[in-house]
Amino acid sequence: MSNITIIGSGSWGIALAIHLSKTGHNLKVWSFAQEEADLINNENKCKFLPNVDLPKNIYCTTNYEEALEGSKIVLVVTPAKFFRNIVKEFKTYIKDQIIVVCSKGIEENTLLTLDEVVLEEIPNSKVGILSGPSHAEEVALGIPTAIVIASKHQDVQEKIQDEFMSQNFRVYTSYDVKGVGLGGSIKNVIALCAGVAAGLGYGDNTFAALITRGLTEIARLGIAMGAQENTFYGLTGLGDLIVTCLSEHSRNRKAGILVAQGKSMQEAQDEIGMVVESFYTIKASYKLMQKYEVEMPILSGMYNVLFNNYDLNQTVKDLLNRDKKSE
Repeated sequence: MSNITIIGSGSWGIALAIHLSKTGHNLKVWSFAQEEADLINNENKCKFLPNVDLPKNIYCTTNYEEALEGSKIVLVVTPAKFFRNIVKEFKTYIKDQIIVVCSKGIEENTLLTLDEVVLEEIPNSKVGILSGPSHAEEVALGIPTAIVIASKHQDVQEKIQDEFMSQNFRVYTSYDVKGVGLGGSIKNVIALCAGVAAGLGYGDNTFAALITRGLTEIARLGIAMGAQENTFYGLTGLGDLIVTCLSEHSRNRKAGILVAQGKSMQEAQDEIGMVVESFYTIKASYKLMQKYEVEMPILSGMYNVLFNNYDLNQTVKDLLNRDKKSE
């Protein structure tokens, strides 16, 4: 069993802590908020998972040095918009630990995936990405889940697979870090669109079309960027897209419903009470679409609604009435 540090005390970070503590690992969690650390340490509770009692061997601190001392594996589970700054803050305490990115997003200014951000800040570190259809609420309860660890390093793949697998948590391996990172990030934008469709009262036919054509757009961009096509039809592409588009747990889907009700991005963010990654990822995805000159009409339509004040209903009509073409 390993000493594992989790950077981030949100719902996904704590869900992973719960899972790993049950498999016998020693867990330390870093939080930016003393209030959250106190709640975890004193009451064995996480405010983002209020119905779950945390194992007593999960310890939380706001001190990076304390959190990282003696760790062998570091999971970074922080919102993409804060990701680089947090890596800058803790990198002084990194020695030879494996670093696993568990966040999903693309850095807007650089258009880098989050594993690339880690490698810029901590060159020569061994990095992986953990991704797949895995709502925190369900992982925390031990509901059967399958996920992927992607890394350029086979020993990282094998280490994480060995340490993380359990009876209810299956881990697959992949070398396609680019595809896994992009699939997990851009699916949030399609999930936002799924929420809009739900908010407008559309049905199952619409969701099926949106998921299928959304996946085509994600794969089209990913392939242009050097990812493997089959990655997008696995757990970190199609699997994650399905669960995020259709589940009531999805904050991106909830945000889309609120947008369809006429709420602004800030109003939706405030009502949900947690970071809505799609509001940030869509800007980076749109820039990547332009950079690689690929066609992504669903993403473009959503971008124009959010940032160019396009009418939502007219945008849907425009998408449905694009030029005829074969699939």
